[in-house]
Amino acid sequence: MNAKRNDVKCPECGSARIWKDGFWKLNDGRKIQRYICRDCGRRFVDPSKTSKRKSSSNFYCRVGGWNYQPKNSASLRLRKKALVITGRAESDSPPLPAKPTPQQIKEKIIQFSWWLHKEGYAKSTIISKTKLLEILAKRGANLFNPESVKEVIAKQNWSAGRKENAVDAYTTFLQMLGMTWNPPRYRRVPKLPFIPLEKEIDDLIAGCSRKVAAFLQLLKETGMRAGEAWQLEWTDVDFVKRTIRVTPEKGSNPRIFKVSDKLLAMLGRLPKKSNRVFGTYVLNGFARMFQRQRKRVAQKLQNPRLLRISFHTIRHWKATMEYQRTKDILYVMRLLGHKNIKNTLIYTQLVEFEENTDQYISKVATTVDEARELIEAGFEYVCDMDGVKIFRKRK
Repeated sequence: MNAKRNDVKCPECGSARIWKDGFWKLNDGRKIQRYICRDCGRRFVDPSKTSKRKSSSNFYCRVGGWNYQPKNSASLRLRKKALVITGRAESDSPPLPAKPTPQQIKEKIIQFSWWLHKEGYAKSTIISKTKLLEILAKRGANLFNPESVKEVIAKQNWSAGRKENAVDAYTTFLQMLGMTWNPPRYRRVPKLPFIPLEKEIDDLIAGCSRKVAAFLQLLKETGMRAGEAWQLEWTDVDFVKRTIRVTPEKGSNPRIFKVSDKLLAMLGRLPKKSNRVFGTYVLNGFARMFQRQRKRVAQKLQNPRLLRISFHTIRHWKATMEYQRTKDILYVMRLLGHKNIKNTLIYTQLVEFEENTDQYISKVATTVDEARELIEAGFEYVCDMDGVKIFRKRK
């Protein structure tokens, strides 16, 4: 439970993001609230509840041994005496517990999250690595024993890719502890992504709510990542020049896209309650809402293929269609914001397979405006016949 007192802050890092962490029992039988910092993991209480004296120097009191340090002066003297006998330096890392308690593991994971933040890791990376460690600990792994972690990972019914991610997360955790291990060798099996038909994407957009439909249309026209689209602000949208500027994530390059009037109209109908186009709600919650709507549309249209369409699937579709249209892999690389062309070359294989199907959608145009709209929609000119122009586009 989060603490409700606004004046309680962590004495270590000054953060107000704290949890209530049980009670500290005094000698006279009274109990006072104990807190734990969600950012750095320090546990503390307010000594004003234990003593009538209160000053800026003793306003906070450390409870327990954070990082397994002693909690009182007597044990501190014993520790210094032991260091003299063993010849260890005061700065040496304390020994890790053989059988850590759940509280010790929880505190160390919180410390790991803060350490990743200080090292400059992206927010999404911090969340994913921390979550994997929490899952391993919950399923019986001793995070201070690499062999125990290796055994728990091997027992999981996970794909090779997820096991590889778990190994990577634990390797980073050991890096924080100053330890190393012989990691197990898991290699993800490369698979070609699922590419839906454009009609299936359009059916999904038509069947979703206003906000979800605008988000999907944005992904379809730009091919940006879901996280990039979710962070989009109103200042990034130019309704006059019909452009959208993308702030990249995951080390990608910044981009700017020319978009359709249809997308601008869909965005313009969204409520402007914050600086961000799609609000301040978390992306994971929005994704779950999309999954519910996707399931409903798939049942209504009796098309189970719609259940395989995710936010990232639309990015794959956009890249495949653009390479199929231009045959320019460098253009697709810039479109997606990739810094390594190896990540883009997969779409050449998808196009080579698609070209063997030779399935097209054909349209005719009788006026210049109709021809312009078809070209903007990705159709290519074929020929003139009976006074009309014929265009086509692969399915």
